[in-house]
Amino acid sequence: MDVPSIIDHTLLKADATPADIQKLCQEAAEYGFCSVCVNPVNVKDAVKFLKGTDVKVCTVLGFPLGADLPETKVFQAVKAFEQGCQEVDMVINIGAVKSGNFDIVEKEIKELKSVAADRIIKVILETCYLSDVEKIRVAWLAAQCGADFVKTSTGFGPEGASAVDVKLLRQTVGPDMGVKASGGIRDLRKFILMVNAGANRIGASSSVKIMKEWEAYKNKMIPGGVTDERL
Repeated sequence: MDVPSIIDHTLLKADATPADIQKLCQEAAEYGFCSVCVNPVNVKDAVKFLKGTDVKVCTVLGFPLGADLPETKVFQAVKAFEQGCQEVDMVINIGAVKSGNFDIVEKEIKELKSVAADRIIKVILETCYLSDVEKIRVAWLAAQCGADFVKTSTGFGPEGASAVDVKLLRQTVGPDMGVKASGGIRDLRKFILMVNAGANRIGASSSVKIMKEWEAYKNKMIPGGVTDERL
């Protein structure tokens, strides 16, 4: 497996500075990560820092609560696309799901899809707040509306990604749609757990640490060893 190619190297902290974003982008280019994932205010800088590389720029919409109007999320997406962003991760309206109002979620995904053209859309469920029935319903809806990925978590909720949830999402959307695991993936062991559960994209702020552990694993140098040979 080409480990770096499925990593979204992530920095979504409130106090991130342009210097921090530049460092993030330099690391992403060095390791060959799939993308950097940054807040909307940092998209322009990330695009500038990654010019001439194959690393994509991803941003977040309605982050981290999902409690923005669909029109607001679409506006955020349009502005990000204008600045060169290639992927967006949108937090669903969680309160709408909890009240059974799936029409709102369908509306925001469809409206986002209408402005995205060939850009990648990832739908963040924030699984820690949802029942299994709700997770299945939203994942199915995202697939029907043409989203490219379903994503477990923002990393700002009370819990992050779990292998159980990743497996459930993969079973729901099938083999052709993307499943992104994020939130609390801080080492190679958790990374492997998520991939083996069915994730084909990983969001992590500890990407460099994961890569160093991966290199050590390939050289058979990790204390205790990682024994799963499926990678």
